Amino acid sequence: MTFNYKNVYINETATVTGPYEGKGPLSKYFDYSYEDLYFGCKTWEQAESKLVSDAVDILLGKIGLTRFDVDLFMAGDLLNQITASNYAAVNMPSSFAGVYAACATSTLELALGASIVESGFAERVVCATSSHNNAAEKQFRYPVEYGGPKRKTTTFTSTGSAACLLSAKKSSIRIESATLGSVIDSGINDVYHMGAVMAPAAATTIYNHLKDNNRTIDYYDLILTGDLGIYGKEILKEYMQIEYGINLKNYNDTGVMLYDLKEQPVYAGASGPACAPLVTYSYIMDAMKKGKYKRVLLVATGALMSPSMANEKLSIPAIAHAVSLEAI
Repeated sequence: MTFNYKNVYINETATVTGPYEGKGPLSKYFDYSYEDLYFGCKTWEQAESKLVSDAVDILLGKIGLTRFDVDLFMAGDLLNQITASNYAAVNMPSSFAGVYAACATSTLELALGASIVESGFAERVVCATSSHNNAAEKQFRYPVEYGGPKRKTTTFTSTGSAACLLSAKKSSIRIESATLGSVIDSGINDVYHMGAVMAPAAATTIYNHLKDNNRTIDYYDLILTGDLGIYGKEILKEYMQIEYGINLKNYNDTGVMLYDLKEQPVYAGASGPACAPLVTYSYIMDAMKKGKYKRVLLVATGALMSPSMANEKLSIPAIAHAVSLEAI
């Protein structure tokens, strides 16, 4: 299902990260990076909630608004019951919509937020997404303090939060369309190879987006997925070629871009709900404003699993949502 918009703009963005991201190749594009993973908090979960609040505060500060000027706050994360977002929302007087699509949360928020703005039901919508490496590892695998070994196909959950403001007020980047994906189960139950789990979902959504809009892949200057990592990226390219006859020549993955894969111990690259928006809301949008990219298709991917289902050795379903961004 694809929605087309005429009057929805991304007015401003904000990005806050942890130390790994702050030492990566895109560090200069982030608004703020912490030097440790606690951020002055007692627990990983509280630290992640602080990331969300920080990102929203920086976002609103950039455009001279307060939390009382926001009509709707949308947020999501990886923790059970999206608790990082819920606790951050306590400080937001606006209406709140918690959103969950695992690592595809950011694009689902953009699609829903853009639809609400386009319809006129809200004037200003803030979308925020977060993840925290240690909090996610503790919940989905085991605490990092255990020091357990991991396979090379494992992705490294990013630590950060990214937020943006959507409205009908014209700015340099607009949301042109969005395609909601369908759940794809390829029969894979390997929790250490999320790139393989999510690549078919990304391929399906990209194909449906192009078909619904009657476009070819060359319409976009850049196809950007998140977060397949180095192995999932290659799987997607091969899958698109074999299944749909599409050559992803103008393509990259945010999981590959966020870290220095040769120098940082992050296995197959970045993952987590914050991965795609951290890269997009900083480096990519800066490049769009400078004229490097005119049209970008952002396709965030998510594995719709839980620790319980993984322990039961069930296959892992996945989803991908796409958002078309255009520089004005």
